Amino acid sequence: MSTQYLTSAQLETPVPTPESLRPWLTELTSTPVYDDLSQPFAHPPVASTTVVLRTEQSGRRAAFVVGAQTKASYSRADKPAGCVRLRLAPGVTRQLLGVAAGELTDRVVRLDDLPGPLSSSQLTRLPADEAITYLEEVLPNQVSETGTERAHRIVLRQAISALTAADAPAIPHLAARLAVSERQLRNLFATGIGLSPKHFARIDRIHRVLAYAGNTPWSHLAAGTGYYDQSHLTADFRTLMGVPPAAYLHGRLPAPTRCRVPR
Repeated sequence: MSTQYLTSAQLETPVPTPESLRPWLTELTSTPVYDDLSQPFAHPPVASTTVVLRTEQSGRRAAFVVGAQTKASYSRADKPAGCVRLRLAPGVTRQLLGVAAGELTDRVVRLDDLPGPLSSSQLTRLPADEAITYLEEVLPNQVSETGTERAHRIVLRQAISALTAADAPAIPHLAARLAVSERQLRNLFATGIGLSPKHFARIDRIHRVLAYAGNTPWSHLAAGTGYYDQSHLTADFRTLMGVPPAAYLHGRLPAPTRCRVPR
């Protein structure tokens, strides 16, 4: 028996990111209160750290951080709630949250439990619609960045651009192009994103596959997204999404668990 799953991206509405926040955030989105608790959600793997400002229908608020997620998860909400999501730019997690991105991988933690300037702000006490205005006013003055951190962010951004291109290079070639060792490149990704360069590239490919699945033959998708062949795509899809491509497309998915919202 198949079950129709939604993804959070289907309900998210992009919110314009203020100019002053663009060095720190790659995307802002808003999701209205969703009260159909019978509808399960599919969460593909994510290659970023996200701050979530959640407001329940009752008015109760919570702020938490979702680290990079190495594999897909399937969940069901237990209470009607809306969310504002702040997706952090690569390489800024330590500056904003006080910890390396790798310490948050596959975790969901309360924002107040982290030592960075975001956790010491009023985000946990403000309504979501006021939080962005507050951040625009105070964040640029609260966050500091060393010259080394800035240089690392630039290299990380260049690496991401290369890995998400159609002709993405192998990791050794990428490291050579950027004039860093493979170990340095892995450390930059672990600290700034929470994933290895290879796993980051795998997640990027899976998202491209998901964008066209159902409208393009699997063999064409494999060739167009950098896989060796269709069997390579199928194996990687099963590892990251938990089910084969055809099962995902037809809604034959794992039973949903409760949403992970720290209390």
